[in-house]
Amino acid sequence: MRQIHCLNNISSHGTDLLTDDYQLVDDASQADGILVRSAAMHDMEFGSELRAIARAGAGVNNIPLDRCAEAGIVVFNTPGANANAVKELVICAMLLASRGIVAGIEWCRANADSPTIAKDVEKAKKQFAGGEIKGKKLGVIGLGAIGAEVANVAIDLGMDVYGYDPFVSVGAAWRLSSAVHHATNLDDVLRDCDFITIHVPAMDKTKGMIDERACSLMKDGAVFLNFSRDTLVNDEAMAAALASGKVRAYITDFANPAVMQMEGAVVLPHLGASTEEAEDNCAAMAVRELMDYLENGNIMNSVNYPACDMGPVPEGLRRVAVLHANVPNAIAQITNVFGDAGVNIENMANKSRGDSAYTLLDVDAGTPGHPDDAIERLKAIEGVRRVRVVK
Repeated sequence: MRQIHCLNNISSHGTDLLTDDYQLVDDASQADGILVRSAAMHDMEFGSELRAIARAGAGVNNIPLDRCAEAGIVVFNTPGANANAVKELVICAMLLASRGIVAGIEWCRANADSPTIAKDVEKAKKQFAGGEIKGKKLGVIGLGAIGAEVANVAIDLGMDVYGYDPFVSVGAAWRLSSAVHHATNLDDVLRDCDFITIHVPAMDKTKGMIDERACSLMKDGAVFLNFSRDTLVNDEAMAAALASGKVRAYITDFANPAVMQMEGAVVLPHLGASTEEAEDNCAAMAVRELMDYLENGNIMNSVNYPACDMGPVPEGLRRVAVLHANVPNAIAQITNVFGDAGVNIENMANKSRGDSAYTLLDVDAGTPGHPDDAIERLKAIEGVRRVRVVK
C-alpha cells in the first residue's frame, strides 16, 4: 500500500480520489508521496521511500527543487487549477484602481456618524469618481494559464490588450483571443499601457524585473498590478514611482513592511487562489498527478523533471523508470544493461529538462533474465539518481 502524507490541510476533493491502494499517514518519513500547499520544506529531511511531492498550487518556492532533483524526487505543481480565481481578483483590482472604491469606502466609514452623510456624500463623491476600464490599454506580462485568462476577459470588457511573453507555449497561444495584440518588446508595453499586470514565475532572472528603469518607462499615471510574486517588483523603485506620481496605483496581493508604507498601494492579503473552488481544483489536480506517477511512472506538470507520458502500463510488461542526470551516453548505458541481461525493451521514452533527465521503459516481464537482475546495474551507472520498478 502506498503511503501519502499531507503537510497542509488538503481539500477532500483531492484526497477522496485516492483509491484503496493508498493510505494517508501522519509520518512524513515513511511516505511515498507528499501533498503540500504552503508549508516550508527547505529544512525537511526526506525519507528514503519518498518518490514525489505534489504542490496544490502553482508556486514552488517553498520546496527545495534542486535537492529533490538530485534525490530523484519528482516535484509537481498545478498550473491553471487556480487560474480563474486569480483572474477574477485581477479584474477586481483593476476596478478598485480605476474608480477610487477603496478611498470612497474609507470616507464613508470615517463619516459614518454624520447625520447629514446622505447629503455630504453628494459633494464628496467627485473625488472618488475615477474612470472606466473600457477602452483603456492593458499590458499582460506573461501569458501562461492566468495571464491568458486575464487577457481574454479584458477583451470581453472592451479593453485594448497587449500580451508580452517571449516563451509563450503553443497551448497558451491557442487559448488567447485573436484580439490580443502580440507585443514583442516589454518596453513598449510599459510605455503605452494604462494598466499593467504581471504573471510570470519567480526565478533568478525575473526577481526585481520591475525596477527603477521599468517604472521610469511607464506611462504617467499607470496602474501596476502584481498577483504573481512580490519578488518580481523592486519595492524601493515602486515606492519612488508612486511618490512621484509616475505610477498612480500599485495593487498587490503580497503584504510586506515596505509595501504597507507605500502611498498609493492597495494591498490584499494573498487572496489570489484562496477560493474554495481553487483549493478543490488544485487538490484534485495534485492528487491525480501524484497517482499517475506512482502507478504508471508518468510525469505531467513537474517543475524539476521533464514531462513524459507513456499511458498505463500494458498487460504482460513491466515498467522501469530511471531518473538521471542529463549527460551524454546515458541512454546507451541504460539500454545496454537490459540487453546484457537478455531483457527485451518493448517501448521507451527519454526526456530531458535542464540538468535532469527521465527514461521510462516497458520491458518484457516474462523474458529470462528478469529486469530485477538489471536494477542494481542501473543504479551503478554514473549520474543515475533513482531507479523505480513502477509495476
